[in-house]
Amino acid sequence: MRLTNYYIPILRENPSEATIVSHRLMLRCGMIRQVTAGIYGFLPLGVRVLNKIKNIIDKRLQEAGCLEVIMPTVQPASLWHKTGRYDAYGKETLRMKDRHENELLFAPTAEDVITEIVSTTLNSYRSFPKILYQTSWKFRDEIRPRFGLMRGREFLMKDAYSFDLTEAGAVQSYKLIYSTYLKIFEDMGLTAVPVRADNGVIGGDLSHEFHVIAQTGESELYLDKRILDAIKLNKDFDSLKDYYAATDEKRDEEKHNELGENLNVSRGIEVGHVFNFGTKYSESLNLQITLPDGSKALPNMGSYGIGVSRLAAAIIESSHDERGIIWPASVSPFDIMLINLKNSDSACRELAEKLYQSLATKFEILYDDSEDAVGSKLATADLIGISRQIIIGPKNIAEGKVELKDRKTGKSELINASRIEEFL
Repeated sequence: MRLTNYYIPILRENPSEATIVSHRLMLRCGMIRQVTAGIYGFLPLGVRVLNKIKNIIDKRLQEAGCLEVIMPTVQPASLWHKTGRYDAYGKETLRMKDRHENELLFAPTAEDVITEIVSTTLNSYRSFPKILYQTSWKFRDEIRPRFGLMRGREFLMKDAYSFDLTEAGAVQSYKLIYSTYLKIFEDMGLTAVPVRADNGVIGGDLSHEFHVIAQTGESELYLDKRILDAIKLNKDFDSLKDYYAATDEKRDEEKHNELGENLNVSRGIEVGHVFNFGTKYSESLNLQITLPDGSKALPNMGSYGIGVSRLAAAIIESSHDERGIIWPASVSPFDIMLINLKNSDSACRELAEKLYQSLATKFEILYDDSEDAVGSKLATADLIGISRQIIIGPKNIAEGKVELKDRKTGKSELINASRIEEFL
């Protein structure tokens, strides 16, 4: 993709309305634009990052045997009345009526509607267990939307739902998604810490939040610092369940004293939440399964959320410097940014065009073919934060070389232009 043909409305100055790093940088590099309070439009660069995140999630969930579905975002309020969540969610839900005066809502989650659909399509024990998931836009009417995508009203979320015949089976599904989440976050260059949590309006008594450690996190975290090493070695529930990890709401002063120097106090951004809630929804919506002996059973269920758009912001909060974003390679909007420092120089232009044509067959390339000044080009590249940069300038071309820069480390090396593709 040529920069002159792309859509990246760069801002050189920090927007006054943005108070945290991710909000500032997403606005500055043209990933998002606010439409109204807490609601953003995603521009091409932002869409590419969302897709990279979604692809990682899809791959890992499908490896775990999950099946993708799409549930309606506008749902009948009658289902929420049956499960008791209509009143529990209160003003967070966006409510409306259609032309026939039927009550509807723009759903923040889909436990009710997916249970209703499963209840009308699967009724034999042979169909279970099942884990279904979707990635869709949700809406929660935050009383004070702020911090860009961190506390927005409309957001992209992956939500999954497990259906098991037994309580023990439901716990196994919970553990499976728990470990899958740890792998997902690691694939994105993040260490996410599982923290025991309340189930809230979702229901049930087993729940964990996943937090990315960042200075701007909204939650205070208290951790046994050894859990950070344990997560790198083990990605399963049983290996991590005995390590202390708590938010401020669940802090244990006695445990803090016991841990002593092993206590880590930091801040975290919640990027995922998993719940096991038994038969709450299957009972409310009469999801009954016929067992081999002809008797009926209520499936045990769980739900599992990852904030996709929130993750884009969380990655920036944990990976940036004073110049801009530093994307981990797996979620970088492009693989390489090709920068021609002097478009008016025929030798630079010829080599840049040649490399662009050859590399584009194997890599996702953003090619800065603009007439901007050298300083502006380099500043733009660092702001956008694509993980690798190939820089072409007259001085190095005279020696038959190009500069290859790693955005994360800042290290550069000169490579023979004829061997750049082989080197990459």
